[in-house]
Amino acid sequence: MGLELYLDLLSQPCRALYIFARSNNIPFEFKRVQLAKGQHKTEEFRKVNVLMKVPALRDGSFTLAESIAILLYLVQKFKTPDHWYPADLQKRARVDEYLSWQHVNIRAKGSKLFLSKVLLPLITGQPLPPEKLEFATEELNVALKQFEEKFLQDKPFIAGSEVSLADLVALVELMQPVCAGYALFEERPALAAWRRRVEEAVGKELFLEAHQEIMNVKNLTADQFAPELLENFKQQLLKQN
Repeated sequence: MGLELYLDLLSQPCRALYIFARSNNIPFEFKRVQLAKGQHKTEEFRKVNVLMKVPALRDGSFTLAESIAILLYLVQKFKTPDHWYPADLQKRARVDEYLSWQHVNIRAKGSKLFLSKVLLPLITGQPLPPEKLEFATEELNVALKQFEEKFLQDKPFIAGSEVSLADLVALVELMQPVCAGYALFEERPALAAWRRRVEEAVGKELFLEAHQEIMNVKNLTADQFAPELLENFKQQLLKQN
């Protein structure tokens, strides 16, 4: 049995893994797990990841959860080019620093805005009140300012002159609110230039392919979700907002 990646490309970490594996010619079998249909809650998938979340990896009898852990596993197993996760101690520390910071900052704030603008109105039939949407947007703006000032600065990429795992993880997360209709790159020229460099480094066609489904997310309808998931999503989202 070869390497299997269990993914739903509506998910940011899944897209990062997909792009990384494809851009590095890592052979894998793409196992699609449709979150909207509740396929991550099945007993079959539970055998791969007892946490019942994507992404997940199976390599023979070995299974692994959590996107960052999977990325690092692939880096080491397939000996990908050094720039992805540099051997140089200080460059690697910069990658680790961003990957440690991003979970409750770029990822959390970008996801909240996406859910507020897309999923909550879809499920409840009503848009989020303007003041709450403005608050979610401002939270993301604060994180974006920190990202530019602390992590990107005046460098081409987060760890220096070459693309790394940190850049890939960052950009797929930022595409989530972009695909929800927030033009976050328009008035941020340094961020927009960095985006272009990351896309070129991984391959523009591959990047577009991985984001094709999320770019059409506004076409989703409530009947595309498993009925048992809708109420659960609704309660979770209302608590967050």
